[in-house]
Amino acid sequence: MTMKTLFAGATALTTLFAASAVSAQDTGNVIFFHPDGTGVNHWLAARMHTVGPDGELNWDRLPAIGVYTGHMADRVTGTSHGGATVHAYGVKVLADSYGMNETAPLTAASGSDMSIAQEALDAGKAVALVQSGHIAEPGTGVFVASNESRSNTHEIAADVINSGAQVIMAGGERFLLPEGTQGRHGPGEREDGVNLIERAHELGYKVVYDREELMALDPETTDMVLGVFAHNHSFNDQERERNIIEGKPTYVDGAPTIGEMAQVALAIVSRDEDGFFAVIEEEGTDNIANNMNAAGTLEALSRADAAVGDILTFMEDRDDTLLIMAADSDAGGLQVVTQEEGAVEATTRGGGILHGQQGAFGDAFVTAPDANGNSHHFGIAWVGYNDVAGGILVRGAGFNSDLIAPLMDSTDVYSVMHRTLFGQLGQ
Repeated sequence: MTMKTLFAGATALTTLFAASAVSAQDTGNVIFFHPDGTGVNHWLAARMHTVGPDGELNWDRLPAIGVYTGHMADRVTGTSHGGATVHAYGVKVLADSYGMNETAPLTAASGSDMSIAQEALDAGKAVALVQSGHIAEPGTGVFVASNESRSNTHEIAADVINSGAQVIMAGGERFLLPEGTQGRHGPGEREDGVNLIERAHELGYKVVYDREELMALDPETTDMVLGVFAHNHSFNDQERERNIIEGKPTYVDGAPTIGEMAQVALAIVSRDEDGFFAVIEEEGTDNIANNMNAAGTLEALSRADAAVGDILTFMEDRDDTLLIMAADSDAGGLQVVTQEEGAVEATTRGGGILHGQQGAFGDAFVTAPDANGNSHHFGIAWVGYNDVAGGILVRGAGFNSDLIAPLMDSTDVYSVMHRTLFGQLGQ
């Protein structure tokens, strides 16, 4: 018997066990946290930088773990929009897909023509879509919008606003306002004359624009909220050198962190007696890493890990909620390389691209102290601007997290979420 045969048999047994286990359990709530673009090496770098080589991230506290396989129907490396579509529908699609199979309509693994979020809404559950990027980013948008191209951001933004989700938080004010209309963060760009902020008000959304307004909300009396926190993304996803030259911070001043957004969103949707489904995405870990901005990536990872802590705090007194985490690709192929104090070298010995705190030739990063109180210098090496398959994990905690198997296909993320929300697929 070959190793491949053994793996196939183990996967089949795991799937069978998961199905039989779920049938004996009640349903619950789901929080899908998507720290986009993060592989194991991203979290290794975050651990060293934030809590030290011997420290423990909030991510490390999650008890369930499985190796994630995120290939698409037509390629071995995932895409943000194709990967999100798999998470939302539970079936393999072509890489260039946004809630469809490229340009063809899509039937979910459950047999429904709806995504898992749309099924949740149809069942009367509350849905939250929380995003540090712009409102049409696929990690959240694809759960309620289907389009032949992810570039049709104005159409996708309209679908998100009209989706029925009780909580929507993101950047992307530019896609919500008509040309000639000045918003809180900048001018609108819609050519169809539609004002989606006005539409949101008509639908009953309370609209907030910054951290102060968000944190002033009373989650006990707020039923629907639209957070619009930036003109585009709530971060500046360009090279570190360019941000320094232009005097731009990694994250937009005044915008809430992904953890702050998650806290408010979960407080609102968890009041629904029929249950809830929340999709939360830190997009900066992907876009910033795809620009080989090492310092910005470490900041984004720190924010993502803080959000894990916020979610775990929310779950402390609950036994009915699953937290499941997965990326869909590894942004930039990040690697930690030991350096001496001072500026990093231009490349690794094999020619890898090497960056420090200010970018190329920047000062080496310094770890938080290890168990012996010593700090160490390091640089960040990159494959390039690409997304790669990388070492991606599915992590989880809480209700039904024992269904996370040692080997998890991207479609299995959908299966675990769907079984937790509704029971067996197709029921």
